[in-house]
Amino acid sequence: MLVSGRTQTRHVSSISQGRPLCKASGGAGEREVEILMFLSAIVMMKNRRSITVEQHIGNIFMFSKVANAILFFRLDIRMGLLYITLCIVFLMTCKPPLYMGPEYIKYFNDKTIDEELERDKRVTWIVEFFANWSNDCQSFAPIYADLSLKYNCTGLNFGKVDVGRYTDVSVRYKVSTSPLTKQLPTLILFQGGKEVMRRPQIDKKGRAVSWTFSEENVIREFNLNELYQRAKKLSKAGDNIPEEQPVAPTPTEVPDGESKKDK
Repeated sequence: MLVSGRTQTRHVSSISQGRPLCKASGGAGEREVEILMFLSAIVMMKNRRSITVEQHIGNIFMFSKVANAILFFRLDIRMGLLYITLCIVFLMTCKPPLYMGPEYIKYFNDKTIDEELERDKRVTWIVEFFANWSNDCQSFAPIYADLSLKYNCTGLNFGKVDVGRYTDVSVRYKVSTSPLTKQLPTLILFQGGKEVMRRPQIDKKGRAVSWTFSEENVIREFNLNELYQRAKKLSKAGDNIPEEQPVAPTPTEVPDGESKKDK
């Protein structure tokens, strides 16, 4: 409704003023056509980084709302303000659904993340730093869950921490949480309790290098297949350590004068 509101309003206003509908619908001004073409180009550029169908559709709807807002303001500033208000109410009341599928992921808070990374340095950790309000994080959630189901084992674990909630964690691990940031989500590989690599990378100016969070990219960049095989070998080697043999009980000496029957 919000996306198609501008077209419906144009039809209604044309009918109420007694103008033919065909002229109203077909006589869009050159300025309006330029605005729509410009926003269409932005949608195409934005969709180049999209992974799932939901992301593509979401980008189309989002920029359609922007186009509607601009066109509403050109038609009547009061209608533009009303449309912006409706969009804000919609965003505040209708939040994107959270992923609730199966996963092998441990969720950290501001205290447990450091404790868990230092607890057993033989374990390799891949930790996602995310925020619930980030659409990119929501889109990556099912991909990360599938990776945890495929690669989680004794020596290779997957974790997540909400840096939108625990801001001190974002400061400690240098993950920006500003609304315009491109660092959400951030994946960091920890080995021996220390950071080995992260995606997206940060350049010398402190800006995030563009990176697509697809399953193929994560497997290739983090070398998950090799990490998984190495972790499986380490876990098998730990299982093959011989257990201590139980100590045989010391035989009790039979006192002199007692027969076997008395014993």
